Amino acid sequence: MAKKDTKILRFPAPAPSKADYQRVKSTYTVQDIKHLFGLSERLVRRWTEEGVVPPATSSESGEPVYDFRALTQFRRVRELRAQGLTLKQVEAELQGQMNLFKPAHSRIARLLSPFEEALLLHERGDEKAAQLYREAISEGDNLADAYCNLGIIELEQGRMPKALDCFALALKNDPRHVEAHYNLANLYFDASDLQLAKLHYETAAELEPSFSPLHYNLALVYYKLQDLDGACAALQRYKELAPEDHEMKAIDELLNWLEQARDIEKRRGSS
Repeated sequence: MAKKDTKILRFPAPAPSKADYQRVKSTYTVQDIKHLFGLSERLVRRWTEEGVVPPATSSESGEPVYDFRALTQFRRVRELRAQGLTLKQVEAELQGQMNLFKPAHSRIARLLSPFEEALLLHERGDEKAAQLYREAISEGDNLADAYCNLGIIELEQGRMPKALDCFALALKNDPRHVEAHYNLANLYFDASDLQLAKLHYETAAELEPSFSPLHYNLALVYYKLQDLDGACAALQRYKELAPEDHEMKAIDELLNWLEQARDIEKRRGSS
């Protein structure tokens, strides 16, 4: 079955879409980590060079590529920053745990867990991925991530109620799961439930304030709810987090349009 079109953003001015559903992947680039966790590329590369967060492999161009195990460390960074630690303190904490993540020098290959195998199959578009996600769930293997990715598969196959149930179960197992909150927000937006979409976008933003696409989506929801102040603030935040967006001209035009609409509404309210 063809992949469901998950691009939901529709502003009254030309603008790129940022609303694709988010799944947990088997590999991440430096740029992926930057956008997901709000860490500078320079810092991520330095941590890689110093072995603080070792990559799984390198791409053909020599760029580091991170696997799911590295993702858990970046999630730890998110948690520590949420606790109020500075990046310097976070780095010291990670360095103290480096030995826990160093690969063993054994020549025996580590067997993949059902969840890790599902990630690889999912990347290839293999239908067996769903079966392995369910196996991982039955074994308690990365429950929230497995439910989240299974929800993406259900969504791609047009089974929205089942997708909603999967995302909800992901949050039941991990109430701070950013991808599940974000996906639920997109799903509720598709269903025209703006208040629930707003709730889950805002929750995701609380958990990971540096995840740039959700601020773009929040701007749309605020606009739809006639909160033009919120829409302008959210889109401005997106600009700050994603200055390298190659469609920034369209973003600037959109922000200008929103600010003009906000000012007109304020003048009407004061007259």
